[in-house]
Amino acid sequence: MTGAAASTNRKDRALDTDRLNDDEAEATALDHFLGEGLVTDVVRIIKTGKEASVHLCRANRSTTGEDLLAFKVYHPLDRRDFRDESIYRDGEWIKERRVRVALKKKTRFGREVQGALWVMREWETLRTLSDAGAPVPRPLAATEDAILMTYVGDLEAPASQLRSVRPSREEARDLFEQVMRAIELLLIRNVIHGDLSAYNVLVWEGRAVVIDLHQAVDPRKNRHAEAMLQRDVDRVCEHFERVGVTSSPSRIASDLWNGWRFADLVPEELRVELEI
Repeated sequence: MTGAAASTNRKDRALDTDRLNDDEAEATALDHFLGEGLVTDVVRIIKTGKEASVHLCRANRSTTGEDLLAFKVYHPLDRRDFRDESIYRDGEWIKERRVRVALKKKTRFGREVQGALWVMREWETLRTLSDAGAPVPRPLAATEDAILMTYVGDLEAPASQLRSVRPSREEARDLFEQVMRAIELLLIRNVIHGDLSAYNVLVWEGRAVVIDLHQAVDPRKNRHAEAMLQRDVDRVCEHFERVGVTSSPSRIASDLWNGWRFADLVPEELRVELEI
């Protein structure tokens, strides 16, 4: 066997192993949600991305209050496309020393822990934001590898990514304001998306919904938070600039950040809950 052929075979075996690992994770998580009586079956796959795959499921209305749900299952961490995850983990504190060491050395155990942390971060973030009325999917249940959440779309098709929507000038302006309001609502709840773009905002019946919050950061802890907020705003503004909505991303991000800093100086017991 030639060197090139041997290399190809190794790559094929690696791909087969990845698919097997993904299938096992999906089956385990799905069995859990089926066993809990939350879903009845999987309709089809909606999306396969760098970090996770999303499936459309029929829901058990008596236990969930929904007819359809989205089942998001995460790939093993070594297949996720995060080149410098330390930026997102900045400010995190892990109490158990053994876990901290494993994360730092990136051992197999450390990678497994980090994978679970990404899932739990999105779960907790979605819970916080959904309870506050922010435009995000509502999470219903989670495992170490997957989250079951409300589905945006209908049985025929999922909601479109913002990048695929071709709105009128008036519709574009309304969507722009919705996304900026969403960024503000996240920030009020001490959340910065960290990777916001036209790829992870869904549009359904004129309503914008923010998704993919596994890398979200807390501006009270993460030293890179302000830069991440600026990047999120820049990307959104750049997209809407292409559809005729002009704005000043630097000013918007600065106003948001300064507004958050001022509010954060007020003692918690004196804060007035924002009516959403």
